[in-house]
Amino acid sequence: MAKLYFRYGAMNSSKSALLLAAAHNYEERAQHPVIVKPGIDTKAGGSIQSRIGIERPVDVLLGSEDSFAARLRHHRPFDDIDAVFVDEAQFLTPSQVDEAYEVAVMHGIPVLCYGLRGDFMTRSFPGSLRLLEIAHAIEELKTICRCGSKAVFNGRRVNGEFVSHGDQVAIDGQQAEYESLCGRCYIEKVGPVRHA
Repeated sequence: MAKLYFRYGAMNSSKSALLLAAAHNYEERAQHPVIVKPGIDTKAGGSIQSRIGIERPVDVLLGSEDSFAARLRHHRPFDDIDAVFVDEAQFLTPSQVDEAYEVAVMHGIPVLCYGLRGDFMTRSFPGSLRLLEIAHAIEELKTICRCGSKAVFNGRRVNGEFVSHGDQVAIDGQQAEYESLCGRCYIEKVGPVRHA
């Protein structure tokens, strides 16, 4: 049985680079991966772009109201898809995650989701929370904080200052920058970790 995978990490843990490398491996073997990205992620437009400079157009740009399964089927018949790779999976809706699970289980297509576990306020994204609840396999992709410790949180800076409140999603053009931080640096720079 194929599985639904969730590979998560703080900012700068090479999620997009690993996704692009894995999809490339399928293509080298004459397999047909499908690359999906939620449309709310406007950076790089209709492409996935890694910090290290690799970029690739997505096959399916998924709107928040779109059916995950229907958009895949519209792009390519299920029997001609060898794997599905989803970048920025935290932006999937819970129902899209449920459909991704069904694509894996009912159609035998591995679905590999890469994304953030939590936002800059240490709260789960709805898509990430659902992935943590139902994914067959969950893997943390590690990165380091400015101090050299393992980073687990994402700090948001606006005008160079760390902030602890605001809209959950702020992408290109909204003057927000992000930095992966360990727990100690997060508390020192952003403030205490608090449940909403």
